[in-house]
Amino acid sequence: MKDSAVLLIDCPDRKGLVARVSGLLYERGANILHADQHVDHELGLFFMRVEWELDGFDLAGFKTAFTPMAGELSMTWKLTSSARRPRVALFCSQVLHCMADLLHRWRTGELVCEIPLIVSNHREVENLAAFYEVPFEFVPVTAKTRKKAEARQLALLARHEIELVVLARYMQILSPAFVSRYPAAIINVHHSFLPAFTGAKPYHAAHARGVKLIGATSHYVTEALDDGPIIEQDVARISHRDQVENLVARGRDLERMVLSRAVRWHLDRRILCYGNKTVVFD
Repeated sequence: MKDSAVLLIDCPDRKGLVARVSGLLYERGANILHADQHVDHELGLFFMRVEWELDGFDLAGFKTAFTPMAGELSMTWKLTSSARRPRVALFCSQVLHCMADLLHRWRTGELVCEIPLIVSNHREVENLAAFYEVPFEFVPVTAKTRKKAEARQLALLARHEIELVVLARYMQILSPAFVSRYPAAIINVHHSFLPAFTGAKPYHAAHARGVKLIGATSHYVTEALDDGPIIEQDVARISHRDQVENLVARGRDLERMVLSRAVRWHLDRRILCYGNKTVVFD
């Protein structure tokens, strides 16, 4: 694939925003590959994603020319290049289906990133990390050692220059101090029974209740537990014929899918957060 640049913008809505941005790109010889925009009419906010080829394009010159325009239009913006692959750390505990799925997608090129680190509070993932030749760090966590464990985790993330943390079924609550270090850069996944069926065996509780739909949700992590901006969700219909093991299997499939989509869209720079919501561009 050709190297490309992506510009993400959010700002107060007004007439002519698309023309101003696309016009500047045209003036500087950009070949636009994708462009999309969205307006939140209730809040009066404008969102835009535009991607263009980098072949022969002066990205530094464009940034210099765009900066005063962005200031004039009160834009919050981010300009990135695909030439540099984001660095991702994967966290998990004992359940490995999401971890195995992400590593496979990464190895086959579906997830365009670098994965220099896997962290777990258990050792079940160590052999899987070795198979994919990803450095593994065992960081046990207890109520008494939580603070020291997080300090070690943060040191590892800094050492490896991590930009995105993916919780691939990491069954520990991150502290507000940890979360604040990676705003809109920690992605989690969980079943969509919350808050109806909490605890260690939600599928057993759902089966006992006779639910007809199960689901999974992937979201950015905030200080409010499981209440961050939602990136992706999916559901599956079940019936009275399905036993607990069927619910668990289907639930794990849903978790794999929604987490991998969320990670891929983040890596593709398709997501903008505002408030407690996301805009996910096509």
